[in-house]
Amino acid sequence: MDRDELLKKLSELDFIAVDLALFLNTHPTDREAIQAYNQVITAADAVRMKYEEAYGPLCSFRSYAGNTNNWEWNNDPWPWQAQANISFAGKECK
Repeated sequence: MDRDELLKKLSELDFIAVDLALFLNTHPTDREAIQAYNQVITAADAVRMKYEEAYGPLCSFRSYAGNTNNWEWNNDPWPWQAQANISFAGKECK
């Protein structure tokens, strides 16, 4: 695959990963979806590695689901919740 084909494939796989993650937020015990998510992440990592070896690094965030029986990402605090944000009280720039 050339550069454009690799980027297109990676975009497709990353889109699928996001879509599966959104599905898992409402279906956290769907083992097939968790397995599919991890398979897509593995495939995306392979394409990403192939791209980076040939064309240089890409910046993306991704991670594997550690628990294959329950989607746990949605158990963390959400960005708009106070506990999800660090406090800079007394450390403000002047």
